[in-house]
Amino acid sequence: MKRHNRGFGLIEMLIALALGLIIVLGVVQTFLAAKNTYVSQNTSAAMQEDARFVLSKMIQEIRMVGMFGCLGTITDSSTGGDFNAAQITPISWDNTNLKLTLVTADVGNGGGTPTWTVVSDCRNSATAYSNLQTPAAGQIAFPIRRLIYSFSNNQILMGTGSGTPTQQVLVNNVSAFTVMFGLAASATDVSASTYSSNPGDPARIRSVRLTLTLTDPNNRVANQTFNVVAALRNRLQ
Repeated sequence: MKRHNRGFGLIEMLIALALGLIIVLGVVQTFLAAKNTYVSQNTSAAMQEDARFVLSKMIQEIRMVGMFGCLGTITDSSTGGDFNAAQITPISWDNTNLKLTLVTADVGNGGGTPTWTVVSDCRNSATAYSNLQTPAAGQIAFPIRRLIYSFSNNQILMGTGSGTPTQQVLVNNVSAFTVMFGLAASATDVSASTYSSNPGDPARIRSVRLTLTLTDPNNRVANQTFNVVAALRNRLQ
């Protein structure tokens, strides 16, 4: 047989197969690394979106705490007379049961049936009623809601209404949730000077700091902690 008609030898074939296997393994490793990066980024983005949703909702409600209409003096005609207590303490944090209670104006009238409705002519009279109340001619209705946010079983839940309302899940995979209150030196001061998780005088609350930590149940990314601060607008006047 002529020399130039000979094919590849066994050693040459083995070397070619080894080189091909190395190249394939390199491509597979690159693909897996790219896939893991993509999954991690998507997981991190989803966690950030969950945090943005729940914290932005809570901040919006906190900013409206204590907004009960256009007059400061309100006659309580609610069932059981429970509006007065809510007006005195429109925000509170149960450090034992991890529950944040807010009494707030219904932002955008989109919260369903209000807990109370304050009906006022914005000149001489304002009266609080339970549930929904239709204003008469020359009056304005201010829907007021009592919201309860709670942290339980790695979930943030929310319920609306008086008593102990049924709660719905807002976000899952929560490993920690804390609330701190910015307190003024006295009920007449505007700015907060100290922070406390259990303020004795709700009239001194000027702001709220929320800290939320989310975790990935599949351990694809590390825990992410988010912090926000919201001021009580109706106390900064």
